Amino acid sequence: MIRITELKLPLSTLPVDARRATDAPAETDLDRLPVAHPLAALTQLSAQALDIAPEQIAQLQVFKRSFDARKVDLMAAYIVDLTLTQPEQEAALLKQFAKHPHIGASPDTTYRLPNTLPNEERPVVVGFGPCGIFAALLLAQMGLRPIVLERGKSVRQRTQDTWGLWRKQVLQPESNVQFGEGGAGTFSDGKLYSQIKDPRHLGRKVMQEFVKAGAPADILFEAHPHIGTFKLVKVVEHMREHIVALGGEIRFEQRVVDVLLQEDSPNRLGVQGWRMQGLSVLNQATGETYELPARHVVMALGHSSRDTFAMLWARRVAMEAKPFSVGFRIEHPQGLIDRARWGRHAGHALLGAADYKLVHHAQNGRTAYSFCMCPGGTVVAATSEAGRVVTNGMSQYSRNERNANAGVVVGIDPTDFSRLTLEHWQAAFGGADGALYAQEATQLEGQGQFHPLSGIVLQRRLESGAYQLGGGTYKAPGQLVGDFIKGQASQALGSVLPSYKPGVKLGSLESALPTYAIEALREALPVWGKKIKGFDLPDAVLTGVETRTSSPLRIPRGDDCQSLNVRGLFPAGEGAGYAGGILSAGVDGIKVAEALALDVMLSGMQGAPTRAHSPVL
Repeated sequence: MIRITELKLPLSTLPVDARRATDAPAETDLDRLPVAHPLAALTQLSAQALDIAPEQIAQLQVFKRSFDARKVDLMAAYIVDLTLTQPEQEAALLKQFAKHPHIGASPDTTYRLPNTLPNEERPVVVGFGPCGIFAALLLAQMGLRPIVLERGKSVRQRTQDTWGLWRKQVLQPESNVQFGEGGAGTFSDGKLYSQIKDPRHLGRKVMQEFVKAGAPADILFEAHPHIGTFKLVKVVEHMREHIVALGGEIRFEQRVVDVLLQEDSPNRLGVQGWRMQGLSVLNQATGETYELPARHVVMALGHSSRDTFAMLWARRVAMEAKPFSVGFRIEHPQGLIDRARWGRHAGHALLGAADYKLVHHAQNGRTAYSFCMCPGGTVVAATSEAGRVVTNGMSQYSRNERNANAGVVVGIDPTDFSRLTLEHWQAAFGGADGALYAQEATQLEGQGQFHPLSGIVLQRRLESGAYQLGGGTYKAPGQLVGDFIKGQASQALGSVLPSYKPGVKLGSLESALPTYAIEALREALPVWGKKIKGFDLPDAVLTGVETRTSSPLRIPRGDDCQSLNVRGLFPAGEGAGYAGGILSAGVDGIKVAEALALDVMLSGMQGAPTRAHSPVL
């Protein structure tokens, strides 16, 4: 096949597809219709590019579509793959255009399952977010019948619990935006694009599995595809059913409280090694704790599994602090963003709600940037811990809510953790544990290192502060952009009504973030207002705080995807520091599942593992 990129057509020549108008939770008749593309026009452009007659093109498929709004007349840009009526001519054309920047051979994006041998061992996947789902799916497709342990509830039950926080201010610590089937990505924009390097086209495998499970087919070609929460619910359920049909098992309300390890030979750095033998699991429905034998475990934790991180650290699992970001959610009228981005084409049915991406390098050395932009969406309560406020953004498939929202955040570096005091540690982890961790942090800093749990201290400190600023009722503290720039408290809302539930308490956000973050955002907003007209609209609303941008730590692993000092433990996904969103988490789940299957084959281990103990510090 031949691939041609940068084929451009005026927006006015494209057929209008109405499927974006529906938010039905299940696949609809519209979703099943073939996607409308201007195939005749694209065939003509392709023929011109190849200097052949249109009749010589046997078949043309759209691989990707994006929109170029840099000029007044907006253009649709396509990437297409085509075959000729005489396939033997393709090699000659590829040779003829070998140096052409937009013509080449179509890459093979077909995913092929690795070969596996029959094995009685059942690997365990901890966590059933995007990474855990795809790890379990691949293991099931390879015939390894995985057991999945998810601390939260099924996706429909957790949806009810999540609405309980939003509408009644009642938090379920184990069933919320962060915990439960589908992970945090279920209550988000459902964005399916990433900047990861993907030479094997594993992202295509992720997309195709989503479509098989009922996601709209347009995610296969849109440059910035997304699904939305309502549709994701059904997609996640279908994927779970498929895993079970292949021999997998999904256990909800099962929280891993310990890892059972056996001493192993030291690793290549001479550090004491351990070997996975099993897990200690709390059945949260019954209150009983049981041991589950397991020699191969995918630890697909989300970025909010703070108690599990602490447990792994206590069990000597190698961990390290990593950068993350903190900030606020900002809300504008979606129409303002549409006009700024699409110009006179704003409101066109094909374009939908416009998004944006912004970066500013502040004079104090910090970088401020937009994060997780949700067009036509809402700001949601995303805490998983009592007495703390966390914000996030969410959109449905239609993206037709009145406001646009995005995180506006500032980078946090592990060097910032040296400012934490004993009181900060104890407020985050309790008296005894906090004191122990504070002592460890001092020792590690003397060695030029940072405590792996220190980022959690900063997150919890900011989230607890936001809870107090919001009045102690899970309302979020808020401030108008104009007042924030001026450094004065807000007294009343203007033209922009915040979407956050349970509600917003206006005031000052001055104390909601570290001073350097406030300074960077205060400097960035007017600059962004010059890039997107109206971005610094005085009535736009800031809501705090956004702290769960990514995991505050990394569980390092080797080329075999296993922990550096625990054989059989496969850290994976966003919580382990190897993903940042649904697509990259799914891709990482595939990689880890492949590595696990290979290790199972190489080890040749059969039968149930022996009882083991857990090392302590």
